Amino acid sequence: MVNGRSSPPTVPAPHRVPDHYAELIEQLHGKKGDEAMEHLLMDAQALAYRFSLLVCGHPQDAEDAMQDALLQTYKNARRIRQPGGFRTWLYRTVKNACLMSRRTKVDEPARLGSLDAEDAPDVASGSPDPEAQSAAADERRRFQTAFRQLPKPYRLVAFLRDVEGLSTREVADVVGITEANVKQRLHRARLMLKEALS
Repeated sequence: MVNGRSSPPTVPAPHRVPDHYAELIEQLHGKKGDEAMEHLLMDAQALAYRFSLLVCGHPQDAEDAMQDALLQTYKNARRIRQPGGFRTWLYRTVKNACLMSRRTKVDEPARLGSLDAEDAPDVASGSPDPEAQSAAADERRRFQTAFRQLPKPYRLVAFLRDVEGLSTREVADVVGITEANVKQRLHRARLMLKEALS
């Protein structure tokens, strides 16, 4: 309580994905630089493919964009001045590769890599009850369907912010919009998801 008034409740910080890329970038200049590069490329591959599938819209384009992003990583990682910004740099690299190689297709892929079963929480470990497992799987499928139906600009922002854990500023850098627009799109995306799932 401050001056007879209760203090405002604290708001928890948004979830942040642990970032070990900065450590790997820093190790590139040491004795284990080749080993660090190998780990960096392996870890970046999954990250790049998840995002390229979302941005490119087609598995083959996503594969091509991922390969291009990994090649750029191999060529440029030792020159990155701010190791903590690697993920943002990688997302921008993937987005640019997708834009350069985008095919003239208008349909979207049926699956989104980051939201499919391989990345979903292990339901079996939480409850041995088959009914609970089935209910959780149904809920996950409903969310995946609702997420895929978001308009692409909203889905992109929601993916980067809520699934990948980037900050508002990082999302703005990747997508090429203002932080205010990121917040607006994220708010709208969350409302659309809530409405779809209610």
